[in-house]
Amino acid sequence: MANHKSALKRIRSNEKKRVLNRYQHKTTRNAIKALRLATDKTEAAAKLSSVISMIDKLAKKNIIHDNKASNLKSKLTKHVAKL
Repeated sequence: MANHKSALKRIRSNEKKRVLNRYQHKTTRNAIKALRLATDKTEAAAKLSSVISMIDKLAKKNIIHDNKASNLKSKLTKHVAKL
């Protein structure tokens, strides 16, 4: 166990960040699944912009890698265009 005040604070703050990151990542994954299951093109196009925004936010915070974000956005855009 940590002995210093700063180390204890770091443990607390890391746990808060971990929980928030997990929540944001899971929310984005669920939005991606919903977009992939959408069959209506107009509905999917409306969801696409919000999902891309969520992906960009994850990449900005280094929750996912920039290249993974680009690949996801590309695949989702292709998917919506194909509908």
